[in-house]
Amino acid sequence: MNKGMTLKDRKKTFEIILAIFVLCSVVKEIEFLVIKTDQTIISENIICKLFVIAVLFIALSKLGWNWKKIGFCKEGLLKNAVLGLILGASTFFLSYLTEYLVLAAMGKTPHIQFFITNFALTNQNVGGTSFKVVAICVIGNIVNVWAEEGLFRGLFFQMAKTSFTEKQSNFIQSLLFGLWHIITVIVWLLEGSINIPAACFMAVGYILLAGVLAYEWGLCIALTGTIWAGVFEHFFNNFITNSLHMVTDTGTDEMQILRIVLSNVLSLTFVLFLSRMAKKRKHREI
Repeated sequence: MNKGMTLKDRKKTFEIILAIFVLCSVVKEIEFLVIKTDQTIISENIICKLFVIAVLFIALSKLGWNWKKIGFCKEGLLKNAVLGLILGASTFFLSYLTEYLVLAAMGKTPHIQFFITNFALTNQNVGGTSFKVVAICVIGNIVNVWAEEGLFRGLFFQMAKTSFTEKQSNFIQSLLFGLWHIITVIVWLLEGSINIPAACFMAVGYILLAGVLAYEWGLCIALTGTIWAGVFEHFFNNFITNSLHMVTDTGTDEMQILRIVLSNVLSLTFVLFLSRMAKKRKHREI
């Protein structure tokens, strides 16, 4: 943070961030509510993500920044990609195991199956296992992660840091990332799938779950100096959630919420531990 920044400067920075967020959100809402790309052969709301990427190019040009400035740098790519994948694989292994044990204890016969669905805590649409469906899922997730990591952990985080502390900046991008995800709940409410109390509950759940991961990925940037750990964990999490499902005789992903919550909390805990260890090591070196 620039210590010379005044309250007026901070307000202006936040207003710019908020304006970009609202613009991208409006495009996302139009796609979800009007265009409904996810109900086509694409099976993914990709227009808003491509719009976000275009906004990133324009914003970086206006600011005189490059992609390295927001964390997309060559240095540390492999090491931090491995870190992100380890975080995703380890936490999901533990969460799938926990889900399996809980379901088994309930007298069910859980087993894991691979097939593609869209990601949602409810109302999943099955896509299948064909090469085309898997390829669309992979490509869609790549575009999604590029857009969301670039916008929230990249642009918003770095813009906020010019006027706010790192912790405040991380909170800002985390809150906005949580709000970014409530459009799904709005769709369900308008379609009549859920009532208003349930929608409020689900909206809070989405904000908290997405916010926890967003905060963790912000910590990863502070820890590693790049955006790659968050990018690769984000991609891994999305793809696994889209493709690896716990099936029983009575349904599919009946306790998905348990798996997602546990995975998010574990991931944040691991990164907080790594951050503390890094601070202790740095303190000893001084």
